Amino acid sequence: MKSLTMLGMSRDQKPQRVVGLTLIAGAILTIIGIRFWVFPDQATSTFGLDPDNPGLGFERMISLRDIWLGLLAVGFALLREWRALMLWFGLGALVCWADATLVINADGPTAAVAFHAVSGIFCLALAVSCWQLYKRESQTTPNRSGLTSD
Repeated sequence: MKSLTMLGMSRDQKPQRVVGLTLIAGAILTIIGIRFWVFPDQATSTFGLDPDNPGLGFERMISLRDIWLGLLAVGFALLREWRALMLWFGLGALVCWADATLVINADGPTAAVAFHAVSGIFCLALAVSCWQLYKRESQTTPNRSGLTSD
């Protein structure tokens, strides 16, 4: 079988790099969530929305969502749960692109739109990498019943 080259990784380097990139992404998302909790106006502005929009509840929801999802990604990476990470990153790509659309509709800064759009591409690439890792390992690793997968 040909070497897997998604994100410039060889077959042997791929699991470690995917785990490393996932840990970084999860930590960054957790930090963003903490920032939304501690500095909601500043974080909302950086996100690309109007910080003068009343209602702290919105920022708190984003905060808790980001902390939870960031820590979930870290846990999945440490457990090497490739299917869960594939789903996490695949849905994450959609959320990033939806966020970019929200920022566009709010006449937010181009940098914020670009950040969300590029984050979506990053998530999509990692979703594909996680799927490839799952397929590779499922062909060589016995499943819970002791049989190898097809």
